[in-house]
Amino acid sequence: MASFEIFAKSGQFWYRLRANNGEIVQSSEGYTAKASCENGIRAVKANCQPSRFESFFTAGQYGFNHVAANGEIIGRSEKYTTAQSRDNGIQVVLREAPEARIQDLS
Repeated sequence: MASFEIFAKSGQFWYRLRANNGEIVQSSEGYTAKASCENGIRAVKANCQPSRFESFFTAGQYGFNHVAANGEIIGRSEKYTTAQSRDNGIQVVLREAPEARIQDLS
């Protein structure tokens, strides 16, 4: 089962979404409070619709931003070498994030 991992680094809290295969498919910005990071995860789960993903290609790499209804970026993808791999990453988030468990590693 996919999972959100909350971890602390450099005085901030972050999440990363790991797919069933263990690969990281999406990560957050840094949050100053753990509660804000947890709210970020709730926003990801609530915004798992195809229209909430913005695909991009830059510097020879593909990726996506996961955007909330208010336009704020709530997650960023890992970098991919092909558009198909990026699109598969989006499908993983759409399929697995809504039911993913949360692991607190902080």
